[in-house]
Amino acid sequence: MIAVGALLHVKQLSRSPFEIAIALFVPVVQATLAVYLFRAGGEPDRLLEAAVGAGLMGVWSTVLFGSGGAIQSQRWQGTLEMIMLAPRSPALVLLPVTLATGITGTYAMLATLAWGRLLYGIPLDFAHPVAFPVAVAGCIAGLGMFGLLLASSFVLLRHANALANMLEYPIWLVSGMLVPVTALPGWTGPVAAVLPTTWGARAVHEAAAGGPVWPALGGCLAISLACLAVGWVLMTYVERRARVAATLALA
Repeated sequence: MIAVGALLHVKQLSRSPFEIAIALFVPVVQATLAVYLFRAGGEPDRLLEAAVGAGLMGVWSTVLFGSGGAIQSQRWQGTLEMIMLAPRSPALVLLPVTLATGITGTYAMLATLAWGRLLYGIPLDFAHPVAFPVAVAGCIAGLGMFGLLLASSFVLLRHANALANMLEYPIWLVSGMLVPVTALPGWTGPVAAVLPTTWGARAVHEAAAGGPVWPALGGCLAISLACLAVGWVLMTYVERRARVAATLALA
């Protein structure tokens, strides 16, 4: 059921004009910003790290807005009630939505690396070429499970996109996707340590630049599974609360 649901939502997202426009333009913009940022900082030897970080930013944006947008889309289409009435747990029915956004976000990573290579000549010399796709896949799976935790709050909110806008930049900044966590203020360390995005980004960066990939990837998946469990419980609670308060169909 999860596989069929994820395939269905991937098809829907691939036919959305908004998602297509974002997929075409955002990777180019993010790759350009990252490259010029690192060049201006006198670190041209870290352009591959910049391209990978920009790709991770694109994946995170796709998952975040995709989770909120998918729930809102189901609400606008009048199918959210049927999803909640399905003879399955609401979390199990909504998990394919967040996984589909992660799968769609894979294009952001591939497109950013491709544009970085074609436009700026960034050499794609990965330190661990075998571990890199595994780390990306694990990071995307982790983000999909983390998206379920976020989606549980989107069900009750009238303007879910407002929450998505608020979370986009702080999360990728604190997670060290483009800027190292060590360069941030000390108080961000504990916040970054509990986010699966931090460990997923670290695993991908280690696979690209060289370093221990598997401990970071294991931390990403462990925290993501914890987020999945919390999101599962929270989704059930939110669904019952929405029924009682009659707020499920707010548009």
